[in-house]
Amino acid sequence: MAAPRVLLLLALLLAAPRGRGQRSPAPHSPLETVLTEGNLSLSELVGRWFLVGTASRCSYLAENSHRLEATAMTVAAPDGRSLVISTFRRLPRTVPSLSPPGHGYKSKMEVVVGETDPHSYAIIYYQDSQGLSVKLYGRRSQLSDAIVDKFEQRARAMGLSEDMTYYFPTYGFCDSADHFHILDETEL
Repeated sequence: MAAPRVLLLLALLLAAPRGRGQRSPAPHSPLETVLTEGNLSLSELVGRWFLVGTASRCSYLAENSHRLEATAMTVAAPDGRSLVISTFRRLPRTVPSLSPPGHGYKSKMEVVVGETDPHSYAIIYYQDSQGLSVKLYGRRSQLSDAIVDKFEQRARAMGLSEDMTYYFPTYGFCDSADHFHILDETEL
């Protein structure tokens, strides 16, 4: 009676899948759950945007949130198929390096525009090897409470709580300047 049980156990072990050569299903990106708005053209994103807030698990951001500076970006679509983004910050007298090591152009990043009114705001999701972040951009540096509430709801839906949400200062940028306020080399 013991021999058939041993043969059954041996048959089950031989038929069982082995760990080597098998792959577990690829983890799904949290961005796959983001509801997006259709029919957004790149030309609607062109222009100046202010970074209003960000929600992220980034430990560097948590440790240095007191050093956040007003940040603006200019978006262009020179060929109509891709975006060129220039980011600007108000320049302090001394410029400390705030970039954490290991970040840069080599990391792959997925970007999803979750919700936008191209004339007012955009909630954009970023996913890279460091994790997920949700950012709120505005055509102005200050947005209505209703828009900020939408941003916070979207961040919470991605598992990013209030203590992982940071807001950027609203000072530091002028809408325009005249030629009398532009410094030349002799004034630097």
